[in-house]
Amino acid sequence: MEDYLEKSLEEWKEDISEVLDQINNEYEDVKKELKVYSYKYGITKQVIQSTVNEEIIDNIREMYHKPFEEKYNELKEYIRDLDEKRKVFQMFVNKIDEVKKKEAPRTDLAAAYK
Repeated sequence: MEDYLEKSLEEWKEDISEVLDQINNEYEDVKKELKVYSYKYGITKQVIQSTVNEEIIDNIREMYHKPFEEKYNELKEYIRDLDEKRKVFQMFVNKIDEVKKKEAPRTDLAAAYK
């Protein structure tokens, strides 16, 4: 592979890797927050199921359960989007590596015959 092409692909890979790192960091943060809301949502659900007083149940639903459920579902959707982005940008990195590997032996063979 020509030097200019290899250099350009490597620079592009570095740029994409930076974006991928940012996505991975955000994914990990959202994953932690999702875990917190998973627990909060689960706990409020259990408390509601164990409570008989309808007024208290309504208060718990309004104050905690519904907001936790909404946030939990929002975070689940967001983490799916981030996961898709991770896969796409990882494909870029993998494809660049594949091209470089595929082209590298040709360059080495050509140099050997000069």
